[in-house]
Amino acid sequence: MFLIFKRLWQVNWAEQWQYRANLLMYLLYWLVSPIIYLAVWTSIAGVKGEVNGFTANDFVTYYMVLLICDQITSNIIIHTFAYKIQDGSLSGELVKPIHPMLTNALVNNIAFKMLTIMGLIPIWIILFFLFKPDFSGVTLSGVLLSIPAMVLGFVIGYLLSAAITSLAFWTTRVYSIHEFYFAIILLFSGQFVPLPLMPKVIQDIAQFLPFQLFMYYPIQLILGRLSAEQIIQGYIMAGVWLVISILFFNWVWREGVKRFSAVGA
Repeated sequence: MFLIFKRLWQVNWAEQWQYRANLLMYLLYWLVSPIIYLAVWTSIAGVKGEVNGFTANDFVTYYMVLLICDQITSNIIIHTFAYKIQDGSLSGELVKPIHPMLTNALVNNIAFKMLTIMGLIPIWIILFFLFKPDFSGVTLSGVLLSIPAMVLGFVIGYLLSAAITSLAFWTTRVYSIHEFYFAIILLFSGQFVPLPLMPKVIQDIAQFLPFQLFMYYPIQLILGRLSAEQIIQGYIMAGVWLVISILFFNWVWREGVKRFSAVGA
């Protein structure tokens, strides 16, 4: 299995380098919104002094860490796999002795992620010198605790997106469904605005959903703003949603493959 993943990595890594313009567009797409949020909220906090306890520096550190967490936990499975189901090209992968979505598509996502992170680094450094954030609250233990949290966030997010992508076995409008799903993530993950600034009903609902595990939870870990009890609760929630996402994906995939007719292959 290691040799299989090694070969898949070599192929997908080389393939990603062939689409540099596409890579740049995706990177800009991911960076524009958080940078706009950063600029807007820091300006508001700079004028008012603070926004519900958040200072301008709090917003700068939050969104700069968010840029990193977003790159690590996000995925592009809907864009790299749904069309294979819809045009029938998936049939060629189903006959291989590996899971199409949990091997080749997964490695493709990771290769893409590595390249976008490489592109993010110089932009992040420029933002650092422009906004001059104070990261004095960041500790090595917080960073180390955030790493498995971000890995869990990526795996959970990947499996949920993969399950939604697998709805292409039933409908051609899977992209619209995924856009709605992405809007929910935007609302409950803390990407649009830190969760403490959202209405209480949103905060209460977010506690039981997996989306804060994608961004808000690892961000707070890195910034050292969680108590030991909150850290434990977050990891327990991640474990629960990991099991749920595995079961959900397996069920959708299994039922979807039964319907697959490879029309157009």
